[in-house]
Amino acid sequence: MAICGVAGAQTPDAAKIATMGNGRGAAPCSACHGDHGGGQDAAGYPRLAGLDKAYLLKQLNDFASGARSNPVMQPNAKTLSVAEREAMAAYYSAMPVPAAAQHRDAKPVPDDDPGARLALQGRWSDKLPACVQCHGPHGVGVGANFPPLTGQPANYLIAQLNGWKQGLRSNDPLQLMQHVSSALSESDIRHVAAWFAAQPIDAKGATP
Repeated sequence: MAICGVAGAQTPDAAKIATMGNGRGAAPCSACHGDHGGGQDAAGYPRLAGLDKAYLLKQLNDFASGARSNPVMQPNAKTLSVAEREAMAAYYSAMPVPAAAQHRDAKPVPDDDPGARLALQGRWSDKLPACVQCHGPHGVGVGANFPPLTGQPANYLIAQLNGWKQGLRSNDPLQLMQHVSSALSESDIRHVAAWFAAQPIDAKGATP
């Protein structure tokens, strides 16, 4: 149920939009991101539950403005009003991370894996910093600019890294990800995505 604000305007019903759309063209978020915001592994749809509110809002605004390109999200975000985008960001940021997303991969990747080395140590010969230097311990995320990598489907992480590498995505701060992705091979991308997808969200005491 929508709630009236002090100026008589109604606060959008985020739960209704998530399950039914907004009635003006935006599809239900749950159709791609799951009933509990955990994402879909095979299709590469990202987890939204528990992500930083400001990060989620920036991505929705970027989709709406065209600053971030995606054939599914752009038309959906454009049909959401400013208030609806704000409501959806708040809704998903407050949602607990589903159990299924807390450890997506039943076969943990060992710490001597190439993906682990990139994630935890980087490759300084290529001026490539460790992913955790920006994205936090085990990739749990840091604020609005460095989202969680842990608990995201590997296919989603692969698609985003390739997007930056190919110039299809460019809404990162200071073009940091464009620089990082340019130094990654296809094998690097597969390995590091698999490693983050295999990490439990509460790895070594870390929480989102």
